Amino acid sequence: MRVGTPGFVPERLIEARAARRILSKKALATLISVNPSTVTRWEDGTSAPDADALAELAAHLHVRREFFLRPVANSDRPLFYRTLASTLVKDLNYQESQMHWLQEISSIVEHYVDFPEVDIPDVLHGASYKQLRDEDIEQIASDLRTHWSVGDGPCIDMMPLLERVGCIVGSIEMGTSKLDGLCSWAQGGNRPHILLSTDKMSFPRRQMDAAHELGHAILHRHVSEEELKKDLKEIERQAFRFASAFLMPATTYSYEVKSASLASLLSLKERWRVSVKAQIRRLSDLDIIPADHATSLYKLYSAKGWSREEPLDKNWPISEPTVLANALQLIVDSAVRSKSDLLSVEFTMKAGDIENLTALPPGWFSRNAEVIGLKLRETVTDRTTGEASTILPFPSRK
Repeated sequence: MRVGTPGFVPERLIEARAARRILSKKALATLISVNPSTVTRWEDGTSAPDADALAELAAHLHVRREFFLRPVANSDRPLFYRTLASTLVKDLNYQESQMHWLQEISSIVEHYVDFPEVDIPDVLHGASYKQLRDEDIEQIASDLRTHWSVGDGPCIDMMPLLERVGCIVGSIEMGTSKLDGLCSWAQGGNRPHILLSTDKMSFPRRQMDAAHELGHAILHRHVSEEELKKDLKEIERQAFRFASAFLMPATTYSYEVKSASLASLLSLKERWRVSVKAQIRRLSDLDIIPADHATSLYKLYSAKGWSREEPLDKNWPISEPTVLANALQLIVDSAVRSKSDLLSVEFTMKAGDIENLTALPPGWFSRNAEVIGLKLRETVTDRTTGEASTILPFPSRK
């Protein structure tokens, strides 16, 4: 029989350890001065920490005790991320834990605030992603531009578009440039959540990452975990093809390409706000330039040092998501919940975690503390004589 704190959820300990980038059970055991086998039993569910151990875990992992008693805000859909062989396991686990926390935060906030209605049409009509041809993806991107009234020109900013069509978006520093974005539909498949990286970010890269994750939400909504593992390369290619088609429509962008040179593409970048590298790929995908020409452009691109930073990358400010931040501000401003209530009753992670994920300014939860209005009584009673005295107003200095 399992002993310890009733209701302890083992998955929450695994999640918190990942969120704090504690790679091993042994490292956590050392941190809280217990045997590694004890942490193993906690995480596999064969035992649970007692009250004192739970308090130690909460203190060292910077969460409230209640964190370990709530179910994981897990999705029944896979998480779409670009797995790289060189990416550390702890970075991938960290990114996954932050997605779960984003989903948990949005679930809590949605109890109080109506989010924008999800406006993501079923473009596959029951078909599988395996049946998609490149021309199908091009048409889907074009149809969605029409559906969302984006027009045929440049998409000025993907961030407000994502939130307008009902996506919940968070952005955090991943701690590595090898992780870009992450997408997952919430439990029940009623709303997509997208988590974007801010590491070494430029506006054109943010545009492509956002469109890429939107592609997953649209094309791969019903993909299973097994299919994702088996067909990851093709699924990623489809998402990138969608993003390119959405940001650079074949019916308009391609006709503005006067010459396939880096100088020409740099000029187009200023208008279309898409990186030169992505444009080279787009021209190759549309068979506007042959493969050997694309290879030559990539080599020249690398020789110029543009792999580290392209010209014009800093021309546009990077927009942040606003829906969750505005919703929390509305809850507080409307006196539905105070900031202290939110932290002590609703949320179980620390204030900084919530601020990071929701794009609230650092320290938001500690600012503008509630001030209780007080005023002096007109009469007071002398505690020694019991007689009433009148309070005289103090004259102001001239």
